[in-house]
Amino acid sequence: MKKLVLLLALSAFVFVAQAQKFSVDKAHSKVGFSVVHLSISDVEGAFKISDATLTSSKDDFSDATFELTADVNTVFTDNDRRDGHLKSADFFDVAKYPSISFVSKSFKKVADRKYKLVGDLTMHGVTKSVTLDGTLNGTTTNKAGKKIAGFKFTGTLNRTAFGVGSMPAAVVGEEIELKANGEFIQN
Repeated sequence: MKKLVLLLALSAFVFVAQAQKFSVDKAHSKVGFSVVHLSISDVEGAFKISDATLTSSKDDFSDATFELTADVNTVFTDNDRRDGHLKSADFFDVAKYPSISFVSKSFKKVADRKYKLVGDLTMHGVTKSVTLDGTLNGTTTNKAGKKIAGFKFTGTLNRTAFGVGSMPAAVVGEEIELKANGEFIQN
């Protein structure tokens, strides 16, 4: 019995030792969104990523875990007045809720370079499980010999489920389209 426990502990250590950790390249990564305005047009915006990590022990990333934090104060929609309104208590309330975070629970390969990412998204003080479609855009090696991996994630969420904005859906749509791009560099 002791040998079995020791073997399991050693196997767990070997798995952890083989896991590759990656950090986000902030200059080549962002979290974008799109929402319908007045039921006739899309307004697009983005947040800067404060921090994000990727950990995986497999070359195809099928066991990957992701963690991400975005700075809500960086919201940008190419309109200063709208950006200020989004930062106010009417929407994101950055004074109380300065960040959006995501922690993955599963990352399953569904086809070549295609994945389903499930995790907990925390926004405006509310945490909900969300499912995103993921694409491994590719991998390469930088000049320092470190592996780089690029991912794209898309999905939808309901802003009112997170308590963001009290505007009627006819003014600001409730369904938000997400599009996140991330470039990760091996540590």
